[in-house]
Amino acid sequence: MARRKLTPTRLKPARLSPRDVLHVGSGGMRSRPLRVVLSALGIAIGVATMIAVVGISASSKEQLLQRLDRLGTNMLVAEPGESMFAGESVKLPKHAVGMVSRIDGVEQAGATGTVEESVRRNEKVPENETGGISVQAASEGLLKVVRGEVGSGGWLNKANGRYPAVVLGHVSAARLGIGAAGQQVWLGDRYFTVVGILEPLPLAPELERAALVGWEAAERFLGFDGHPTAVYERSTRDSVRDVRSLLAPSLDPQNPQNIKVTDPSAKLQAKAAMEGAFSSLLLGLGGIALLVGGVGVANTMIISVLERRFEIGLRRSLGAARGQIRIQFITESLLLSGLGGLAGVLLGAAATGIFARVDGLPWVVPLWAVGGGFATTLVIGTVAGLYPAVRAARLSPTLALHAA
Repeated sequence: MARRKLTPTRLKPARLSPRDVLHVGSGGMRSRPLRVVLSALGIAIGVATMIAVVGISASSKEQLLQRLDRLGTNMLVAEPGESMFAGESVKLPKHAVGMVSRIDGVEQAGATGTVEESVRRNEKVPENETGGISVQAASEGLLKVVRGEVGSGGWLNKANGRYPAVVLGHVSAARLGIGAAGQQVWLGDRYFTVVGILEPLPLAPELERAALVGWEAAERFLGFDGHPTAVYERSTRDSVRDVRSLLAPSLDPQNPQNIKVTDPSAKLQAKAAMEGAFSSLLLGLGGIALLVGGVGVANTMIISVLERRFEIGLRRSLGAARGQIRIQFITESLLLSGLGGLAGVLLGAAATGIFARVDGLPWVVPLWAVGGGFATTLVIGTVAGLYPAVRAARLSPTLALHAA
């Protein structure tokens, strides 16, 4: 009878299921909850700082974009520029509003004209104490063009625009101590009745510091010459570029270079585009806090390896492979960092919400910031747990049990 040749078979360690990996990886966290909380706190602070910085910046930008959408980006302003000849002043034609209104694509037009007078609370206030308030003649259609709102009283019309009536910008009203329509101010050589106070005008801040009187009243009572100093117009969105190229030639066909055309919404657009540019420093500080948190996690894992040498040696003597020891401690590091990352995301979102509520901003937390912040914590957790895991896997079972 022939004997069978027995060949030795190499034993292979059983594979750990994901459930087993999660169980052994969280064992150290369950046994030392206070250390887990303190270690995760550094990660949480770093992530919360980054989420809050990005969230507050995004909320401010969203508010600007909403304001731009409400105010529109289709308004242009034409003003006298610098003359080619020194000492020669440039004036817009008296019928500038009508000329602009005839341009294809223009939907609304209005104008203001500078009046060489000062407005004061009463005649006893010295003339040179103007408070930085200018006096402007205003056309009836101006308010619609700038999309302004009257907070108190009403706007100039054909009736009150012929008489001593004035509308104050909200800054002018505050400086003059006028709280509501119906009061009077001294303008020129007589009292004018305040018929309205405007709300803030983001696209026309120069009107916030002005006293606006009717066109006809300015000519009758204040010596206004009838020449506008600024023409405001709104066109359809598709024709803004064409209208801009036609404004100067329409107002001054012989010398169009003397007319300056500006887009008031450009400042808000630039501000929205630059929003968050100054948050780089705070993001850097958040990143440093996150790195410090990662160092804390690595330190915690190294101490955990030293304290659990008996557990490591026992598992190795019962057949656990080095790879299983490594995955145990890397999993524990990932769970520790992930816990801190989750807490940081919640804290950052809450901080953004509180700031937005206090400042009246829309609450915006970009998903990329949440995902990026949490993914960063996982990367840091992996790196922080790699060395302790390798060190634990290299422990000799005999020496580990003997040292214990």
